[in-house]
Amino acid sequence: MMSIRQRKEIKAADVSEDSPVQEENVTLENKLPSGRSGCANRRLWRILSFTAGGTVALCMGLLTSVYLATLHENDLWFSNIKEVEREISFRTECGLYYSYYKQMLQAPTLLQGFHGLIYDNKTESMRTINLLQRMNIYQEVFLSILYRALPIQKYLEPVYFYIYTLFGLQAVHVAALYITSWLLSGTWLSGLLAALWYVTNRIDTTRVEFTIPLRENWALPFFAIQIAAITYFLRPNLQPLSERLTLLAIFISTFLFSLTWQFNQFMMLMQALVLFTLDSLDMLPAVKATWLYGIQIAVLLLVCILQFFNSMILGSLLISFNLSVLIARKFQKNLKTGSFLNRIGKLLLHLFVVLCLTLFLNNIIKKILNLKSDEHIFKFLKAKFGLGATRDFDANLYLCEEAFGLLPFNTFERLSYTLLFYAYMLVLSITVITALVTAFHNLSDSTNQQSLGKMGKCTIDLKPETAYNLIHTILFGFLALSTMRMKYLWTSHMCAFASSGLCSPDTWQLLLKSVHLYSPRRVCIMRYSVPILILLYLCCKFWPGMMDELSELREFYDPDTVELMNWINSNTPRKAVFAGSMQLLAGVKLCTGRTLTNHPHYEDSSLRERTKAIYQIYAKRSPEDVHALLRSFGADYVILEDSICYERRHRRGCRLRDLLDMANGHVMDGPGENDPDLKPAHHPRFCEEIKRNLPPYKAHFTRVFHNKTFHVYKLSRNK
Repeated sequence: MMSIRQRKEIKAADVSEDSPVQEENVTLENKLPSGRSGCANRRLWRILSFTAGGTVALCMGLLTSVYLATLHENDLWFSNIKEVEREISFRTECGLYYSYYKQMLQAPTLLQGFHGLIYDNKTESMRTINLLQRMNIYQEVFLSILYRALPIQKYLEPVYFYIYTLFGLQAVHVAALYITSWLLSGTWLSGLLAALWYVTNRIDTTRVEFTIPLRENWALPFFAIQIAAITYFLRPNLQPLSERLTLLAIFISTFLFSLTWQFNQFMMLMQALVLFTLDSLDMLPAVKATWLYGIQIAVLLLVCILQFFNSMILGSLLISFNLSVLIARKFQKNLKTGSFLNRIGKLLLHLFVVLCLTLFLNNIIKKILNLKSDEHIFKFLKAKFGLGATRDFDANLYLCEEAFGLLPFNTFERLSYTLLFYAYMLVLSITVITALVTAFHNLSDSTNQQSLGKMGKCTIDLKPETAYNLIHTILFGFLALSTMRMKYLWTSHMCAFASSGLCSPDTWQLLLKSVHLYSPRRVCIMRYSVPILILLYLCCKFWPGMMDELSELREFYDPDTVELMNWINSNTPRKAVFAGSMQLLAGVKLCTGRTLTNHPHYEDSSLRERTKAIYQIYAKRSPEDVHALLRSFGADYVILEDSICYERRHRRGCRLRDLLDMANGHVMDGPGENDPDLKPAHHPRFCEEIKRNLPPYKAHFTRVFHNKTFHVYKLSRNK
């Protein structure tokens, strides 16, 4: 059986698709002289276009990198502040990740540093854990090895080598978006527009300048490379060598993406759903989908080995889903034959089989491995989508974080101000209509020649690479709308998708035909004039603001935290164990090297239980209970923060003390309703009452340091 897309590929078999500038070459083919002179001119044009486009891509990437690095320097005056202030600027989990880079550099030898990561007893007190298994920190290991190996120690401080690498990856990210847009549209003008949109929408496309070590800042550039490579791989009529090299690029980029971010499996599951949808609708070759399924499985297994057989990877939904798809396809033959209703029925059955098999395999694997590492994510999702109220502390901790809430409406206002959202919706609407028509015709196709002849009259079609990016942007759009933290996956791809649509002849051809104004000349005019006008608008509108932003100078200022870290370094033993909030303790680990009771990497069930126990310092518990809990984890000191104890940032019911009260079955503070089964606590709030120095508290805790923000208490050794 031959689909509409396949018949068009046969007609276009004499056109090579190996170059990103193929569309431009075909457009100009009739205008160039014939014979050898014409071939030479076409080859020269191709070389010039490729060279110019590649140069612009490189320049846009480098300019973006320099721009973001300058903003970071200007915001913190990073080159002039003290080392402790630089480290404090890596807040929350960022500081934890950077501490392992610092630890590797301070180790006498690389082997000892590596051993210290595998047998770490300072990140979680009274436990020895394998950090390379638990966390995605191979990038810190690699950078530390590179820094020690290269002759740059005299010229470049370790922190600059680290942050310049991250800003350099932003250049790679922008270049990858540029190439994706170029591949989809056939002109590098769309790549330029994509890069400029990425920069002018910086607030919504990246946060690297103030969260440098965050895992997503490492991973998203490789994710963008993977999307560009898949876009090229899905083009028809690739030469065998080009196809093999592209598969290698997909494998490497997928591997690096997976190795650098703990949420990789969820992003790749979305990709697998994209492939499943397109394969089911006959909008891409099944063999190419199989290759991509296989690469995902192989990459996850390789990462699992490198992470010392991390059970969370083996128990991921992605592996179960991909295996289920491959198994179901093996046993369900002839899915793409028959009448329209027949094929719809087969696809629904196929979907049901894949879903059941996925859940079955996943449950079996999790039971065999006794896996509970990701259960908090499913609790969070269940509560988020209203599938039942919960008092689970971990789930509510996520629900009350702004980053895990719905995408704010003002995001669309900012994206509209740069015209990105308007362009995106226009391109999305046209491409969705094209996809629906193509999918309907593919499903209606049959093996009989009469139907084949009728279908041959259809002039609307969607290229596999365009279909992939369409479903990709839709699924990741839903993810961003539901969880704000994931918007960076969507908004960056939005730049490439919108710009490629505006520069694509297919978009303007369909649009002009719908209003009866179609002609090849008008298509050519529109696909170049509209992007150029938008580029001029962006330059005129945002260039002055960007220059003002670059000239605005600030300075890092957090004297209370600096004072705390200096006091810890000067007045506590090197082996002292500290308890406190996850976010603050990451800074304690980085700035002082002291042992922690808990930390912000929340992907372990026992750590989540430990964190909830430590956080009883902000609950309504007796001093004896709190002391016993802290000592059970080996704590010598506890740090209390007024910003948490008297928190006003969150609404009632989302303050940390409220989450603890609900989890403990206690009535919350302040005016407002409480669930009827919540009871008044028998004890006052610990973090407030301890400051009164009453005898029950003085018997167990001695205040040894305080300033306007922090209060440090030393725990007595008595039971």
